[in-house]
Amino acid sequence: MSNDWVEVCIQEHLDAGELLSRLDDSAVQGAWEDDGAVRLYWSEDQWNEDRLASVRLVLADLALSIKDIPLLVRQVPAQDWNEAWARSVRPLHISRLVIRPSWEPVTLDAGEIEIIVDPKQAFGTGHHATTRMMLEWLQADIHGGEVVLDVGTGSAILAMAAVKLGAASAVGVEIDSVAVDCARESVVQNGLKDRIEIFCGTLADLPQERRRAADLVLANLDRKTILDLAGDLVGSASEGARIVVSGILVEQEPEIVERFSGLGLVCSERREDEGWVAMKLLRPESCDGEV
Repeated sequence: MSNDWVEVCIQEHLDAGELLSRLDDSAVQGAWEDDGAVRLYWSEDQWNEDRLASVRLVLADLALSIKDIPLLVRQVPAQDWNEAWARSVRPLHISRLVIRPSWEPVTLDAGEIEIIVDPKQAFGTGHHATTRMMLEWLQADIHGGEVVLDVGTGSAILAMAAVKLGAASAVGVEIDSVAVDCARESVVQNGLKDRIEIFCGTLADLPQERRRAADLVLANLDRKTILDLAGDLVGSASEGARIVVSGILVEQEPEIVERFSGLGLVCSERREDEGWVAMKLLRPESCDGEV
């Protein structure tokens, strides 16, 4: 497999997360906004003209005039790609959580919790609204001793935050082998190897001995994946568990609510930030007894 990457630079002020959601392409390995442009990345062996056409279609769907937007495609050596990621990330404070790369030391105030995440070939540094809402919710929802399942764990930032906030253990599931390697490194770097396990594959690939019903199920994904996995997410939750989903655009919310409603769950709470929605889903009978 080639170690090089293809960068698509869209020279327009756009939301990188919204582009990713609309592209709905699991092969995209990175995206960020930089100096008035959005940069998307694919490994060279997965790039083709069909993917370029998909990018153009998404831009058209956003009611943008493609002919007026410079769209640059170039090959990028892997080393340059990682250095660009590194330059894009700075320490981030989200209430009590302080998320930082290893080379940016910070002085913690009383009660603050540090999570080290080095930007590599995996999503999840806490800067995007979809992740930020989940991290805010975890600080209110973790009461201690929970078993957590993080589906599409990416960098494992949510699993690590949950455990550092008091959850007993977490299992992260991720289909991207590169992201899995990065997540496992981060778990070790944060001293959580004994409490967090990261598995490569789908929920169906999870070993039987690790299929413990979760008290809290996290899924920061995209519309299509959440719809496809809804049944599995519900089936992985214990009685009275909370399922928190994010990565949903505001206009996609009714479809997600309808899907989970058909599985017997209701949306007990929602958050909205920068056009994105996160939802907490429960079985109706568990609402009064929620702790």
